[in-house]
Amino acid sequence: MKKLFIAAFMFVSTFTSNLLADGHAIKMGVILGFTGPIESLTPAMAASAELAFKEASDSGALLGGKTISVERADSTCVDSAAATSAAEGLISGGVVAIMGADCSGVTGAIASNVAVPKGVVMISPSATSPGLTTLDDNGYFFRTAPSDARGGQILADITKDRGVKSVAITYTNNDYGKGLADVYEAAVKAHGIKVTTVAAHEDGKADYAAEVATLASAGGDAIAVIGYLDQGGKGIIQGSLDSGAFDTFILSDGMIGDSLTDSFGKALNKSFGSIPGSTGKGAGVFSKVAKAAGIDSSGPYTGESYDAAALITLAMQAGGKADRAAVQKNVMSVANAPGTKIYPGQLKKALDLLAKGKAVNYEGATGVEFTEVGEAFGSFLEKEIKGGKFKTKKQR
Repeated sequence: MKKLFIAAFMFVSTFTSNLLADGHAIKMGVILGFTGPIESLTPAMAASAELAFKEASDSGALLGGKTISVERADSTCVDSAAATSAAEGLISGGVVAIMGADCSGVTGAIASNVAVPKGVVMISPSATSPGLTTLDDNGYFFRTAPSDARGGQILADITKDRGVKSVAITYTNNDYGKGLADVYEAAVKAHGIKVTTVAAHEDGKADYAAEVATLASAGGDAIAVIGYLDQGGKGIIQGSLDSGAFDTFILSDGMIGDSLTDSFGKALNKSFGSIPGSTGKGAGVFSKVAKAAGIDSSGPYTGESYDAAALITLAMQAGGKADRAAVQKNVMSVANAPGTKIYPGQLKKALDLLAKGKAVNYEGATGVEFTEVGEAFGSFLEKEIKGGKFKTKKQR
């Protein structure tokens, strides 16, 4: 993963430096948790978004030949004050739009406190809290990831299909964790599954023995861990395996990534979960496009990141100018039908069509289709761990 990050960073740094020498460069922001509880996921997410920006730049078709320069900022995933400050830096620096943020709490804080008041579009690839559906955003916030209102139901359906009869639930104590836990709890109960306990955990602790002891005393066939793979969620699993409290883990999207299986391997072989994703045409095309650019697209939210960046570039083209209002006005029209379907690697085709005044329907890597409030309907991938590695069982 470190080698991948270094390669992606060098690619982006070179790309950005070359463009900054070009007076025509359009500034775009990418804000993700490069430090914090999902830091192992964000390098591939950022590289995927920057791949779309580079594709549009290299096409020669963006607004008569303009190019994009990318400026990164760290959301931390969990520190709203730091994330807001980072976003303020991007916006004061003149970015036209922001790809990000990632985690739901910091995403809502940036949108409410900075982006919406300043009239800057944000397209998040991974903020899934149901609370963001009703965000007072004046049409400036979008997300290519579906809401946990559906994600929690899908995870509950998988739990039922796996034959789990009773479950303990622990969640990271923030907007993402609480929102998803509430949905999941109600959905598993509706399936007739007993919920033995629901308990929050705090990230950033060195030891989770006390939390695991409380969960273990309640019992359950399995424990649902709704959290982050590089933080408290990982600690809960470590404590459970060390004590023998649980050996089957039901994993939320924030828990799915190679760093988890790298740590625990075959000890997780009974475990499963779900993440937004697709096995459709766009997913296969994106995998090839990303591989050609040296990007591992197998991790969570890489396709959603590419799609978020692509939508920003197409919205600019549809509006005929590189300004914030043009992006805001045109995101919905390029995301949904009618129009020519566009897949990864076809941004030049889309830009050419838009330049001629023709409509496009961006399908992208994830089968993009926005609801009336600008969030993805989305599909999900059922994940299981076999041989100490995450495998995709099927699309839900």
